[in-house]
Amino acid sequence: MADAVLSSDPPRRRAAVRSNPVRRFFQRKSTVAFLMALPLILLIFGLVIYPAFYAIYLSTLRKSMTSVAWMRNCSWLPDVICTHMPFGNMQFLFTRETFWKVVYQSCLFAITAVIFKALLGFILAHFVHNIPAKGQRKWRGMLLIPWVIPPAMSTLAWLWLFDPSYSAFNYVLTGMGFDRIPWTGDASWARFSVILVNIWVGAPFFMIMYLAALKSVPDQLYEAAAIDGANWWQRIWYVTLPMMRNIIAITALFSTIVTFANFDIVRVLTAGGPLDQTHLFATWAFKLGIEGGDIPLGASVSLFMVPILAVAAIFILRDINQRGNEA
Repeated sequence: MADAVLSSDPPRRRAAVRSNPVRRFFQRKSTVAFLMALPLILLIFGLVIYPAFYAIYLSTLRKSMTSVAWMRNCSWLPDVICTHMPFGNMQFLFTRETFWKVVYQSCLFAITAVIFKALLGFILAHFVHNIPAKGQRKWRGMLLIPWVIPPAMSTLAWLWLFDPSYSAFNYVLTGMGFDRIPWTGDASWARFSVILVNIWVGAPFFMIMYLAALKSVPDQLYEAAAIDGANWWQRIWYVTLPMMRNIIAITALFSTIVTFANFDIVRVLTAGGPLDQTHLFATWAFKLGIEGGDIPLGASVSLFMVPILAVAAIFILRDINQRGNEA
């Protein structure tokens, strides 16, 4: 009799579980996965989504932050629409010469730095990849140091190297008979300096990403290319690059976003000078919003990065998707 009761107990439990929708809901794998990801979702909402929408709201206000900055002088729109469009800060920025200078400098800084970081990272990745396995760990560690050190700290060291009076670079140049270079005092040299430091900081990231991609390329492809008589350049062009193209595109996209929003290198090295010739979106937004006290205008400057980066992301991701469909 007792055995009969025990044998009928599991079916009763299963029936109870099926009849309890709350218990069944929490036993689903999708529910468990969502609950485990919920803390991260809340963190992203608190640190990314809410500040982004709050920045959009701030960009519609006047400097006093007590009223909306409506558009003015928009004769190309009906008066009813013109006087009720909260984009007065954007309209004001479009009329400032410094704003377009910042747009040019940000694009020049990001595009130039990403190209040279990609080239240098590609060369370093091949260099490390061809080192025997025992020595690779040591070289990887040494070459990653610029990327691991906080950029503000490493930029301070570069600031001392670029010092107008005690520059180590100028000491070497004068010893070789050349004139001193105003690294941060001339507009062209100041732009070169901030791009150089950004390349030095970011190239190790490209190196480690490309090195991981090189490890995934089968050796049989190189052997087949060598049998067909391909030289080193043909092996890189027809074997290495096609196998790495998705990693190259994703790494370039991520680096473009980070480089475009760079703040610490320019802030520490030149603070946007001389005469606003090295300001980027982030540093100029800080100058207007925090130092100048016009937070809505600073928020408008920072938001202008969004459409530029969105266009770049769309083109790169669409290219990756097309290549995936072809494969």
